Amino acid sequence: MQKRISLLGVPMNLGQIYKGVALGPTAIRYAGVLERLEELHYHVTDYGDIEIKQVAPSIDEVCRLRNLDAISNISEVVASKVDTIVKSGEFPLTLGGDHSMAIGTIAGISKHFENLGVIWFDAHADLNTPETSPSGNIHGIPLAVNLGLGHEKLNTVHAYSPKIKQENIVLIGQRDLDPGEKELIKKLGIKTYTMQDIDQLGMRTVIEESIAYLKDKTDGIHLSLDLDALDPSETPGVGTPVEGGISFRESRLAMELLSESGLITSAEFVEVNPLLDQRNRTAIIAMQLITVLFGKKLL
Repeated sequence: MQKRISLLGVPMNLGQIYKGVALGPTAIRYAGVLERLEELHYHVTDYGDIEIKQVAPSIDEVCRLRNLDAISNISEVVASKVDTIVKSGEFPLTLGGDHSMAIGTIAGISKHFENLGVIWFDAHADLNTPETSPSGNIHGIPLAVNLGLGHEKLNTVHAYSPKIKQENIVLIGQRDLDPGEKELIKKLGIKTYTMQDIDQLGMRTVIEESIAYLKDKTDGIHLSLDLDALDPSETPGVGTPVEGGISFRESRLAMELLSESGLITSAEFVEVNPLLDQRNRTAIIAMQLITVLFGKKLL
């Protein structure tokens, strides 16, 4: 793992409807992520938060997506900042913020790789398009956007599309899929480990198979971890909780195995909402998983 880390907050809250998720980066910092990474002998540069100005909520009259123009503009800013971080040779670690931020983060990262792999650790697939989205919330479509699907204002962020290939994606932890997402996963043949698969195979097998699947055909792997992948009994501070999720112990094991692989080249931890949390519990778990990803051991 790269020993120099660039920490960047993306207090995105326009991709969904709940207040508070913009405070996610601050909550994770407050949980001590910077100090814990430095204890592991990383050199961490904290670039603070991207400025996100509040705008009046809007719904596009044609595609029915919420806050389309604002998210498109912010995604360009995020992509440019992350692009600069990757050019510097540092590991980009971004904190959110709702998952629509992945439109910008992956746009800034993927241009530096021929075949970027993506591990999407999430209760949801985020593979909706404007035509299939039940809500119009853009935090439910970023993975589809990065595949080059959906609205042009989003999938052409940073002036190229697509950012990733369907065969370079692994979904882990899904248990709430919309009909259009199920259809797209099957149509594109996207590698998916639902909660049923995790229950049947065990997390070690899921991660080992994911690493084997991506290792030889990718030149870098981005981890996009939504805290709602975990069961809401452990991470209550998320906007779209779904019962029956991954345990903290399973998540920790996943981070240990990914750390040991040495293949993760960028990461984001998203959807921490302190206003829905209990004593910053979700942010603390995010901090703990981040430190394990960067090599913290129990012994």
